[in-house]
Amino acid sequence: MNSKITEKVRSDEILAKIIAQFDNEIYLVGGAVRDFLLGKRTYDRDLIVLDEDARAFAVELSKFLDATFVPLDEENKIYRLVMSDKINYIDVTNPIENSLERDLMRRDLTINSIAVNLKTFEVIDLCGGITDLQHGVLDCINVQNFEDDPLRLLRVYRFQALYGFELSHQVIEAACKYSDMVVKPAQERITCEIIKLFSGPFAYKALLNMDKTWILEKIFPFVKELKQVPKNTHHHLDLFHHSIETVKQLSGIYANSSPEIKEHMNRIDFGGASRIAHLKLAAFMHDIGKFSTWTIEEDTGRHRFIKHDDVGAKMTYQLLKRMSFSNKQIDYIASMVKNHIYPSQVVASPEVNDKVMMRYIRKMSNNSIDNILLAQADRLSARGEAVTDEIVENNINNLNRLMQFYLDVRETLEPLPKLLDGKEVMQILNIPPSPKLGEIMDALHEAQISGDVVDKNMAIEFIKDFHRNT
Repeated sequence: MNSKITEKVRSDEILAKIIAQFDNEIYLVGGAVRDFLLGKRTYDRDLIVLDEDARAFAVELSKFLDATFVPLDEENKIYRLVMSDKINYIDVTNPIENSLERDLMRRDLTINSIAVNLKTFEVIDLCGGITDLQHGVLDCINVQNFEDDPLRLLRVYRFQALYGFELSHQVIEAACKYSDMVVKPAQERITCEIIKLFSGPFAYKALLNMDKTWILEKIFPFVKELKQVPKNTHHHLDLFHHSIETVKQLSGIYANSSPEIKEHMNRIDFGGASRIAHLKLAAFMHDIGKFSTWTIEEDTGRHRFIKHDDVGAKMTYQLLKRMSFSNKQIDYIASMVKNHIYPSQVVASPEVNDKVMMRYIRKMSNNSIDNILLAQADRLSARGEAVTDEIVENNINNLNRLMQFYLDVRETLEPLPKLLDGKEVMQILNIPPSPKLGEIMDALHEAQISGDVVDKNMAIEFIKDFHRNT
């Protein structure tokens, strides 16, 4: 194992440059060491320098590497170097209390407390982190470290989501003991850990284990409501487990997707994390509107959730706003919640032709792939007694057809032209600014999406007819 880490460090282009240029006593610690040992690629490298002030060393290193110097925490002497590619970065600091050993013992998990001397390549593993990596176990160094920074509790589940490792009894006991403290860190820090958790292929496993230690309800209070909605003829699972199963199914669909779909879902378009991470969060939240819209028909006993998609989207917006997500993140996730039924409704139309599918694509635009994947995951997660294998197979096949249609035409799509603006509409119809104007503009946009209006003359006739008949 030591020879493996030596080989990885030597072959890392950035570290090799540092080793060749600097004679300081420098240790590579934490995530990079862990990822090297797991055979994974890493973009962030944490360095501890023992024989020089961290700030002075970081400034000198930034000049050598032509990197941007960013002070992260002057009090604790933590500095970031952002490489010119904007992907790789290095964090530089001095050890806690000027002791490498004390610094390593203050960390969260054993797998994150391994260090490598960049001069001698000696591996420092005081807590058995290498053994835990080999056995696939997440174990803490000292439970007191969780109390010092409760965010470390979320990091436990983030790493479980990334690697699928099992939790030690000590970690589980600590999570139960300190679960009430998990909301104490700054909301921005919590939100950052949450989206990283959903980036992992085993996010569903982490969510289930977070629930066992009461942490999940602390972060997402709506979980209490999900648990109150039982399984029914269309759902073989209660709503809580259906929501987590949807995350699991989505992970599987993504893993088996074509390269072009993966390329789209791996894009970082908002929030510093991939689309697939945000979509898995949307999958977890897609039915949060069901509890407040839940009714049971007296004559049939059928469970109904009328307009739960609209209600859920509004709840999503409010919740994510409180959690300090960005507007772009909120708009995306709320849109997925609002439209999670939409693709299946499209393919269930009596006649699914190019015009019907084009209308869908015009409406969902660049989020079409994401929305279709969510609909497929939702379908595969609802297998109640009323849902036959034939129903599921037909739905998935038709959604695949919709997906392929989008992939075939997306390069030729152009933005819809703005045929009339609000000012023109008011002049033509002689109406003032009002909610009515908004209705007319929305109706005109829908008509363009459907292909019923394609030029300005048609737009003028459309708004006149709409105004006259409403």
